[in-house]
Amino acid sequence: MVRAMKANKLRELSSKELENEFSELKSELFKLRFQLATNQLNNPMKVKLVKKDIARVKTLIRERELKGIND
Repeated sequence: MVRAMKANKLRELSSKELENEFSELKSELFKLRFQLATNQLNNPMKVKLVKKDIARVKTLIRERELKGIND
């Protein structure tokens, strides 16, 4: 389920969808870190991709907070 999301695709989502995406990514990161710690993760780069996606989502959420957009 790991995918590198583009900012343009994320901008199309509503604020509620961004919040849901953020929580999904956080739980996915937790699972990946657990797999990494138990040496069950085949591709450690997945952790990096999920972290970048989390940063993208948080950035968009913050931009919307500053602009006062609530949709």
